[in-house]
Amino acid sequence: MKTVIFGENNSDTIILLHGGGLSWWGYREAAQILSKQYRVVLPILDGHAGSDKDFTSIEDTATEVITYIDENFGGRVKLLGGLSLGGQVALEMLAQRGDICENAVIESALVIPSKMTAALLPSSLKMSYGLIQKEWFARKQFAALRIPEEFFEDYFRDTKEITLKNMTAFLTANQQYELKSSVKDTSARVYVFAGGKEMKSVKRSAEMINKAVKGSSIEVLDGMYHGEFSMKYAERYADKIIDICGGK
Repeated sequence: MKTVIFGENNSDTIILLHGGGLSWWGYREAAQILSKQYRVVLPILDGHAGSDKDFTSIEDTATEVITYIDENFGGRVKLLGGLSLGGQVALEMLAQRGDICENAVIESALVIPSKMTAALLPSSLKMSYGLIQKEWFARKQFAALRIPEEFFEDYFRDTKEITLKNMTAFLTANQQYELKSSVKDTSARVYVFAGGKEMKSVKRSAEMINKAVKGSSIEVLDGMYHGEFSMKYAERYADKIIDICGGK
């Protein structure tokens, strides 16, 4: 697993897992702020540009990150966070190893499977994949995702490097993921966030996670779209993490 690390000499570790089709750079601003107090590890999820292996499943990716924590940080980190696909991986980690972190921040993670969308994805991606190399098409997708403009060059460069096989695999897995019942046994303090302007299924998923994990908290962020909390409002996101972790 490839990683980008900020604040490497700090003792307490935070791991943040990016969304599908994005990469570590989505957390760049937040990581720069957090690195003043914490070691911030940004893994590049399997199947994405710069990764060292193909994507197989959310479950396998979760196991891989757990192994990384075991080998490098004694089996537990201060905080684990994730956006969308990364949020699903984080939830799966909590289900596989309930004590993997002290705190967990789950942003916009879908846990209501959509069989129809998952079934249609392979054929629709196959038809549109060639357009990914075109900047005009990338800009349309980018605008639809409401990602801040400063990320476009990173987004366009990395999206072109994702193979059709991997893109199909992780986007399909994203639509198929279902919350595991064992997540209820986690000892982590879990904080669930969703944007007020997100799809209903994402907001309903946030409610399901909150209900499943005893003692967790939920916040629907007024006026925010998918992924905007960590990417567009990075300072606010970092401040929330510092507050959760008891930092200054």
